[in-house]
Amino acid sequence: MKNSFNARSTTDEVLKGVDLAGKTVLLTGSNSGLGFETLQQMTSHGAHVIAAARTLTTAREACAKIRGSTTPLACDLSSLSSVRQAIAQVRDSGRHVDIVIANAGIMAPPKLEQIYGLEKQFVVNYLSHFMLINGILDVMPQHAGARIVILSSSAHRKAPKVGIDFDNLSGARNYKPWVFYGQSNVARILFARALSRRLSSNGITVNTLHPDVIADTNLSRHLGLLVKAIVPVMRLFTKTVPQGAATQCYLAAHPDVASVTGQYFSDCKIAEPSPAARDDAIGERLWTLSEQLVSAHGGH
Repeated sequence: MKNSFNARSTTDEVLKGVDLAGKTVLLTGSNSGLGFETLQQMTSHGAHVIAAARTLTTAREACAKIRGSTTPLACDLSSLSSVRQAIAQVRDSGRHVDIVIANAGIMAPPKLEQIYGLEKQFVVNYLSHFMLINGILDVMPQHAGARIVILSSSAHRKAPKVGIDFDNLSGARNYKPWVFYGQSNVARILFARALSRRLSSNGITVNTLHPDVIADTNLSRHLGLLVKAIVPVMRLFTKTVPQGAATQCYLAAHPDVASVTGQYFSDCKIAEPSPAARDDAIGERLWTLSEQLVSAHGGH
């Protein structure tokens, strides 16, 4: 699969000529950064977007800033109870969800935080999206080109060598912010691969991606003052938000990738993740554990 897009391609460029009229998109993290850019682009191309954010107020504010058809949705990814409520609202809306974009995430909080005894990034970045996506699968049209797009990061390479340290998911032993951020992103890639295998016969594609380094997103809120001070300089060498969101918009809507599934993308092209992120045995172990965790803490 070849295309002319690259690291400098923008959302406008990858979506040129794409018509999403009649499509419904479920988008997490819709209120800022890459998510808000994606919200603007999906609606401007005709889609109805269920715009999820941590609070209903934040989601409503994001929707109010744009023209287009939207439904604000509260989905606090640090609470599986909130995720369960969001699933119920999506299912009760009467809409088929044609596209899911799992965009939300947190990056490298300096001090260990735990939820349900698990390190916070594992829950917010991975486990809540595992629950959300599995919870709405049966309102996605079968054999009709539905797509699931899951953000990851090249920082997945900072994860432990084993990919997922199943014996330290709490982070209690030797917490390192970037290692655990990397682990949550390995989990997202493994999830995408495992889900693509499960959905291979019904026409729903699942892909993941690295958006690259973008200076102007909320992900940087945990970074130190020194890093924040050089953000103006970083902008000279990093992607803009429209460039950063291009790959996820490409995967969500471009006809070139309508039948591509189980892949990891960077700059709108297939890339190769780390060996651990390609270890499907680890992915299956993670899937089983995730089902157990959702059952224990999130309910059904």
